[in-house]
Amino acid sequence: MGPVPDRETVTVSRLRTALLAAVAAALVLAGCTTGPSGDSASPAGTAAAGAGATGADPTAYPVTLKDAFGTATITKEPQRVVTLGWSDADHVAALGVAPVGAPKVTWGGNANLSTDWFDAQLATFGGTAPTRFDDTDGNPVEEIARLQPDLILATNSGITKDEYDTLSKLAPVVAYPEVAYGTPWQDSLETTGKALGRSKQAAAVEAKTVGALEAARARYPQLAGKTFIYGYVAPTDLSQIGFYTPSDLRPQMLTALGMKNAPFVEERARGSKEFYLTVSAERAATLEADVFLTYITEDSEVEVMTKDPLVGQVPAIRAGALVATKDQKVGLTMSSPTPLSIPYMTELFVPLVAAAADKADAAR
Repeated sequence: MGPVPDRETVTVSRLRTALLAAVAAALVLAGCTTGPSGDSASPAGTAAAGAGATGADPTAYPVTLKDAFGTATITKEPQRVVTLGWSDADHVAALGVAPVGAPKVTWGGNANLSTDWFDAQLATFGGTAPTRFDDTDGNPVEEIARLQPDLILATNSGITKDEYDTLSKLAPVVAYPEVAYGTPWQDSLETTGKALGRSKQAAAVEAKTVGALEAARARYPQLAGKTFIYGYVAPTDLSQIGFYTPSDLRPQMLTALGMKNAPFVEERARGSKEFYLTVSAERAATLEADVFLTYITEDSEVEVMTKDPLVGQVPAIRAGALVATKDQKVGLTMSSPTPLSIPYMTELFVPLVAAAADKADAAR
């Protein structure tokens, strides 16, 4: 979930339908086995059963959940939950359940290929870390099958229809409701709560998280009404400027803090379901916004942008109202916001945005 148009890249890499078709029969067979096929499934499964055995509402089942690809019916409390996407595991853990499997967090993660906030949450209820699998080339269906899931959550992921159909042979799969990687954290949390029979807990977690966002808004009143562009400028190609649209989770988090998408962004994104668009750098001077936010990999990229004869004419960059994030951990809190990561975001990222807003005010 890095700075570049990651969803397009992931989506393209996952169109490997031949592989899915080839292993479908094997997956059905694996799903019928009576015990773990390999040591990796056992420790996490034990922890998940212990963590998920209490707290669920038995009257919540059966429950049928609709998503972009179909419906999934869950007849009883899941004991072996596998999550796809980088935020689904957070929502499960936030409700006191340890997933048995989840993707490796390779951008913004820690040495455990997890995140600090997920690990801290597991520790609060004694959950065991899940088996981590690599989803760079798509969801590894055979590895997931070996985990013997009884529920697969992909509410904010890039799961394809072929993957959905194949994995549904193993267990109920709950995918995103509309757009890949574009599900607001509240919707993911609500859906996860229904799937796990923990809707009351989900409502309490949501209220607490909304409270944290409201506290951040009160702490930084200079953000209210400020316009922004959350963009990306590749240091090796300064001919264009990319920007995230209102359908992306990053702008959604900023609007939750009282900010507004720049009029240019609203106009260009109108009627589009794309999460990321580009514009020629020749139009840089017309990209009016109070604050410009972007990712960098090296500090020197800031000077490259500000001194470039075109990119440097972006009004917010010219005014010094620039937020250039190099810390991937901080960046991840924005690209994959969850009730677990949002408190980190309010402490690590929001102060940077507020400082840029102050510079915008000073430049007027």
